[in-house]
Amino acid sequence: MSTSTLRLIVMGVSGCGKSTLSKALSEQLNLDWVDGDDLHTAQSVAKMRSGIPLEDDDRWPWLDRIGTHLAQPHPQGRVVACSALKRAYRDRIRAHAGAVCFLFLDGDFELIEQRMRQRENHYMQPGLLDSQFHALERPQTDETDVICLAITEPVSHMLTQAIHALKRLDAKGTHSRDHRP
Repeated sequence: MSTSTLRLIVMGVSGCGKSTLSKALSEQLNLDWVDGDDLHTAQSVAKMRSGIPLEDDDRWPWLDRIGTHLAQPHPQGRVVACSALKRAYRDRIRAHAGAVCFLFLDGDFELIEQRMRQRENHYMQPGLLDSQFHALERPQTDETDVICLAITEPVSHMLTQAIHALKRLDAKGTHSRDHRP
């Protein structure tokens, strides 16, 4: 797999495991890793800590920063954990980053809410999960750069699935959405 141009976004609602899987991919593939949460402004973090959902006007500059970060050359490629909940958000990242592959961590509300309640010291409160699912626009079949992964699998299994799917994409030289490894 050519990692020099590999640009990955591990996406999904808060609490689905984006940071965990993106870190694992970073370690396994020797990619530069950034948690998209670290690219939020202090004002956005304060809103979320207070239980106030972000609005699109809060997100546009954040998505621009993520896309710009991905577009910067890196010898091993880059991976970012980012919710990318709406098609317009993914398109905004694509506009800045160029060719990018999204790994969509798909799971149901109850499982993710349970995981969020077990987290400690995270500013994203479980009460905001409703707004995340409300905003979520699941990737459609014409988004050919998305790989779907079920979060009911252990992280090690999701990591293996993601790497196999990425290798298949690299071999084809194209992206295909319905890669359920």
